[in-house]
Amino acid sequence: MNKISEDKMSLTDHLEELRKRLMRSLIAAFIAFGVCYNFKEWLFEIITRPLVESLPKNTSMIYTSLPEAFFNYLKISFFAGLVVASPYILYQIWKFISPGLYSSEKKYVLPFVLSSTLLFAGGVLFGYFVALPPAFRFFLEFSTDFLKPMLTIREYLSLSIKLLLAFGIVFEIPVFIFFLAKIGVVNSKMLVKQRKYAILLIFIAAALLTPTPDAFTQTIMAIPMMILYEIGIFVAKWGEKRRTKKETEEVAEEKT
Repeated sequence: MNKISEDKMSLTDHLEELRKRLMRSLIAAFIAFGVCYNFKEWLFEIITRPLVESLPKNTSMIYTSLPEAFFNYLKISFFAGLVVASPYILYQIWKFISPGLYSSEKKYVLPFVLSSTLLFAGGVLFGYFVALPPAFRFFLEFSTDFLKPMLTIREYLSLSIKLLLAFGIVFEIPVFIFFLAKIGVVNSKMLVKQRKYAILLIFIAAALLTPTPDAFTQTIMAIPMMILYEIGIFVAKWGEKRRTKKETEEVAEEKT
């Protein structure tokens, strides 16, 4: 029968392990940042494309202080480096929580890292291709012949990077629900029963995660969160069936 590792870690050991995993994650992020900085102009063109394609003709972005362009290149490179290093960072998260798992569950490291990476990347891509373009077009519709947009690159990057990170994080909902179900905090029946409260919390979370106070952007984020919640229910049911099957097999083995 599978058992949790008998080596119990003290609080100091847990903190030391957390420090080690954080340091490795930061080192990976900074290495990826250094690589991405060499492609800063290309990355700048990509991340600004949703806005550039929505801007009126003969309109461009500006920067208002001498070091602003340089620091914005750093910001873009660090964000790209974080995305590039995300598989390794997720692996370090797994290594930190794995001592508390059953030995049979530790083999899920590859599915965890792969699914978490794909969901995070999927959230960023969803934000980039689906959420940002209509949001920018919506806001730019308020411009007139008298009221012209003069957008600073600092404000744009602050808004877009926060939104893309928020989408990447909320797309991890199925993985988060899976682990809550594994440790017994939630189950599929509870998730179905509490669906209406979950929808309310989703819209509250969307309001908190989006850097703009408009209902349009919040709704764009809330809709995929509700879909991901339903996927999380399916994932929880799948985990429960696997656990029930495993427990049945273990009982049968003990009887034999």
